[in-house]
Amino acid sequence: MDPELAAADRAALLRLARAALEAAVAGSTPPRSPTGGAAELRRGAFVTLRKAGVLRGCVGDVWADRPVGDLVRAAAAAAALDDPRFPPLSASELSEIAVEISVLAPPRRISPVDPAAVSIGRHGVLVRYGAAAGVLLPQVALEHELDATAFLVAACRKAGLPDGAWRHADAEVLVFEAETVAE
Repeated sequence: MDPELAAADRAALLRLARAALEAAVAGSTPPRSPTGGAAELRRGAFVTLRKAGVLRGCVGDVWADRPVGDLVRAAAAAAALDDPRFPPLSASELSEIAVEISVLAPPRRISPVDPAAVSIGRHGVLVRYGAAAGVLLPQVALEHELDATAFLVAACRKAGLPDGAWRHADAEVLVFEAETVAE
């Protein structure tokens, strides 16, 4: 994905995510989204929280149904309090949390599904089958040293699906690119 975010946009989104995270943990009013620039782009986005380099929360949406600023604000709060894989973040953890934002390009469907169409390090994946869906950001494959097939399997597992569900004729597999900014 060609970079779309100017340095000022990157900084503004990171400030917004940090302020939303802190407000959520404190139970206070979330900050307003900035106006103009990347905050008004219609893109999917995820906010990832790490503590000492280890995942502590990650929430977002692949669909571009609202401005990135609004999505980042909501995802930061949800990553702190509502990621079902982790207990809610405590105020004492805030200073140890690093924030990463992934702003997504629109997803595109792979049909027929072929692992060769998934470019490791460039593509994130969404596997949907029935009511279940699993999303993995592009950096996940690199962090876990996954090849394309293992990446698709990992997305299935995240969705609670059998490993080979991505191969099923009724499964939907989409890929997307992401521009990532981090503290």
